[in-house]
Amino acid sequence: MRFLKAFGQFWYDFIIGDDWKIAVAVVLSLVVLFAAMTAGVFGDTGLTLLGGALIVVAFSISLAIDVRPKKR
Repeated sequence: MRFLKAFGQFWYDFIIGDDWKIAVAVVLSLVVLFAAMTAGVFGDTGLTLLGGALIVVAFSISLAIDVRPKKR
């Protein structure tokens, strides 16, 4: 049982890490890419560019949330 707990904790730390917002953004980006791929909206190059843009936008939003001044 201790092995299963350690195994789960490893994967949690590996995937989530320090910032859960980035992990959620990556999963949402993959869902959007999968939906676009199955719908046949873009070709391979378009999907690559869309995926890169989604990750950059998600990281920028997460960074903006983390560095905004705290209200007192």
